[in-house]
Amino acid sequence: LSSLKKFDEIKKANQAAAKKLVEDQLSSSSEDDDEDAEVKQGKILDKTFTIYTSQTDGDASELERTRQYMNEAFQSGAMTCLICIASVKRNQAVWSCCGCFCIFHLVCIQKWAKDSLFLVSSPLTDDDFGKKDYPWPCPKCRFEYKRSETPSRYYCYCGKVENPTVDPWLVPHSCGQICEREFKPSCGHKCLLLCHPGPCPPCPKMVTTTCHCKKAKPVARRCSAKEWSCRLPCGRRLLCGQHTCENPCHAGDCQPCPHVSKQPCICGRQTAERLCASPQWQCDQVCGKRLPCGNHTCEQVCHAGPCGDCPRSGKRSCPCGKTKFTLPCTEDVPTCGDSCDKILECGIHKCSQRCHRGPCEICRQEVEKQCRCGKHTKRMPCHKPYLCETKCTKIRDCQKHQCRRKGCSGNCPPCDQVCGRTLGCRNHKCPSGCHRGSCNPCPETVDVKCNCGKTVIKVPCGRERTIRPPKCKQLCSRPPACHHSTQEKHYCHFGQCPPCRQPCQKMLTCGHLCPVSCHDKALVRQTGLHQSAGPWEQPSEPAFIQTALPCPPCEVPIPVECLGQHEVSPLPCHSANPYSCKRFCGRLLDCQNHTCMKECHHVTKLNSSADGKKVGPECSQCEEECTKPRPSGCPHRCVLPCHPGDCPSCLQMLKIKCHCKLSVLYVECLKLTCADLKEKELLISCKNQCPKELPCGHRCKEICHSGNCPLNCSQKVKLRCLCKRLKKEIQCSKIQEGQVSLECDALCKEMKRKASEIKEAEARAAIEEEKRRQQAELEAFENRLKGRRKNKRRKDEVEVEQSSWQKYKNLIMLPVFGVAVVMV
Repeated sequence: LSSLKKFDEIKKANQAAAKKLVEDQLSSSSEDDDEDAEVKQGKILDKTFTIYTSQTDGDASELERTRQYMNEAFQSGAMTCLICIASVKRNQAVWSCCGCFCIFHLVCIQKWAKDSLFLVSSPLTDDDFGKKDYPWPCPKCRFEYKRSETPSRYYCYCGKVENPTVDPWLVPHSCGQICEREFKPSCGHKCLLLCHPGPCPPCPKMVTTTCHCKKAKPVARRCSAKEWSCRLPCGRRLLCGQHTCENPCHAGDCQPCPHVSKQPCICGRQTAERLCASPQWQCDQVCGKRLPCGNHTCEQVCHAGPCGDCPRSGKRSCPCGKTKFTLPCTEDVPTCGDSCDKILECGIHKCSQRCHRGPCEICRQEVEKQCRCGKHTKRMPCHKPYLCETKCTKIRDCQKHQCRRKGCSGNCPPCDQVCGRTLGCRNHKCPSGCHRGSCNPCPETVDVKCNCGKTVIKVPCGRERTIRPPKCKQLCSRPPACHHSTQEKHYCHFGQCPPCRQPCQKMLTCGHLCPVSCHDKALVRQTGLHQSAGPWEQPSEPAFIQTALPCPPCEVPIPVECLGQHEVSPLPCHSANPYSCKRFCGRLLDCQNHTCMKECHHVTKLNSSADGKKVGPECSQCEEECTKPRPSGCPHRCVLPCHPGDCPSCLQMLKIKCHCKLSVLYVECLKLTCADLKEKELLISCKNQCPKELPCGHRCKEICHSGNCPLNCSQKVKLRCLCKRLKKEIQCSKIQEGQVSLECDALCKEMKRKASEIKEAEARAAIEEEKRRQQAELEAFENRLKGRRKNKRRKDEVEVEQSSWQKYKNLIMLPVFGVAVVMV
C-alpha cells in the first residue's frame, strides 16, 4: 500500500509539472500578456508625448503616425536585434538606424559594418585595396553609411547623452530630455517630444503665413501645414507671356499654358501651330549661312543669334601642342616635326615619336622590375607587370588558410574564401569571408504568416520556429465544419475553429426549426473504451471526442386545448397532447339546466356539425328534480324530473281569501298565475258589497275589491244649520268637499238669542246656589268645632228655599230642546 501511495504521489507531481509547462507555453501567447504589454506601452507613450500635447492644447492628432510606428515597433519585435536574434535589454548599448529606425546591438552593428565592407572590397586587387571608401548598408532597410559613420559609441536616440542611464519610467535607451532634433523637411523648429525612437511627428508650431498666390490675408496655421490654398484663380503670367494661369491657387510653378497659337521656329523660316507652353522650337533645316571667312557655311541646325566666327580661323596648334600656326581657314595645320614628348600610360616615360596625329603607342622601353614579394628582379617592357612564381606562405587573418598568392608583397589581403559554415538558423551557410570565431547570425529575413497568409511579419531567419504567428485581423475563411452554410465571424487563427454557436435550425419532425446552438461537433466524454491490464494500472481520464448530437425535444410553445375545451395553454411541442385541466366539464346536459360535474374529460362528438360544447356519451346524466322557477304566484313544484323547456301548466286549486277577507275562494293556479291584473282582480273578488267604512262613516257601496275604497260617497245625508233648526238632504261627498253649507235664518237667530239669555240666567242661579252651599258648609264646620251633637245639629239645619229657576227649569228646557231637534 505504501508503494502504491508513493507511486500515486509521484504520478500526480509529474502531471502537475507537465500541466504547468503547457500553461506557461500557452500563457506566452495569451491575450492577457498582450493586454498588459499594451497598457504598459500606452503609459510610456503618454509620458513621452506630455510636452508635445501640453504645447498644442492637448491636440495629439498629428502624433498618430509616430504612435502607430512605435506600437508596431513594439508588437513586431523591434526590440529584438535582427543580427544576433536576441532581445535588446535596457542596459545594453544599442544603435538606431536613421532610415528605418530599427534598433541593433552596438557590437552587432560594428561587426556587421566590418563584414559588409570586407564583402565589398574582397574582389579588389592589391593596388585598389584600402584606397576607396566603400559604404556599408543597414541590415533591414539597406540604407547606406560611409566607413567613417561606423558607430563606435552608445548614445540615446536624440544623440545628446552618451551611455544614458536606465530609467524604468522612460522609453528604453532614452535620456528623458526633449528631443530637439530638426524636423524633416527642415522648417527651423525642433521636435518637442521626449527623447524617443522612430521618426519625429510633424511640426506643431503656429506660424502666420499666406496662401500660395499671396492674395489672401495671412492666417495662423500649423507649421507642418503652413502651405495652403485660397482656391482663387492663380493669375500669374505664364511663360508664353500672353496668358495667365487659370488654375486655383497652387504651390510651385504654374502648369504649362494649355492654349495653342502660331509660333515661328528659332531661325524664323517656318511657322506652325504649337502650344504656348513651348514657344521656342527648332526646325530640321541646317542654318547654311555664309561665315565671315567667306569660305565656309554654318553647319548648325536652326539656331538663334549670329553664327559666330569660322572654327578654322585664328591661331591653331600642331598635334603635339608645341608650335602654333596662323593659316587661312582653307588649309590644315601641319605637324611640326619635333618629338611628341607626351606622358605615356605608364606615367613614367614620354612618347619618342615625332609629332603625330592620333593616340600615342604603349610604352615599350625595357626596365628592371622587381616582383611584389621582392625576391626576384628582371628586365622587361614597362607596360607588362612582373609576377614571380613564388607563392606566399603566410597565414591570412582567418588563421586557417595560407595566402598562396604569387609574388605577394607581405601585405596579405583578407581571406577571399567564403566561410560556408552552417549558421544557427540551420537554413543558410555563412556568406562572410573566412574568419575566426563564431559566425554572425543569418542576415536573411523570413516571412511568418498567419493561417490565411494575409498578415505577414518579417523575422530573422531561424526565429520562425519559436516566434508566435502574427495576429491577423482578417476573418477566418475556412469552410464551416457543421451543416451551416456560413460560420460565425471570427479572426484568422491556427488550429480548429471555435465551436459554432449559431442556432441549429434543422427541421425537426414536428416541422419546427431546432433553436439550440449547433451541436454537430459537440465534445462528448468517452468512457469504457480502455480495459485496464491489471490492478496496477491506474484508470485513465475519460477522453473527449467530437460527435454530432441529436436535436433535443422541440420546446416551441404550441397552443393546446384541454380535453374539455376549457382553456388553451402553450405546451412544448414534443409534449403537445390534449390534457385534462382538472376543472369540471361544464357542458350543458340534456336537461338544459345543469352542467356535467365530471373532471375535464374527452367528449365524443356524435354529430360533426354539432356544437363543440355539446355533451357526449362520456358526460354524466342529470338525476335531480326540476328546479326551474314557477310562474309568479304559483307555490307548487313541477311534477316532472329535471327537463328541458318550460314546465307544464299547474292545474291545482288555490284556496285564497277575497279582497275583503270575509269569504274563501277556490281558484285554479293556472288561471290565477296567467291572468293579468284586471282578470286577477275579478277572480279574487267575492262579488259581495265591500264591508269597509268610508272616512265619512258610511259603508262602501262597491263590490269586493282590492286597495282603498273610493272617497266619493254617493249616500245622501241631512245637512243642518248651526242651531240645528234647519235641515237639507245632500250627497255625502259634497259635504266632505265643503261645496255645500246651510246658514241659519232670522228665526234661528231669535231662538239663539233667547237660548243665550236662558244660559245667562242659569249661570247666575248656579253662582248663587254655589254661594249658599259654601255658607252651609261653613256653618256645619263651625258647629263641629263647638261639639254639638249630631241630633241637635240636625234640628238646627235650616231648610233652603229653592229658586224659581230650579223649580221650573225642566219645564222650560224640554220644549226648547224639542223645537231644536225638529229644526235639525
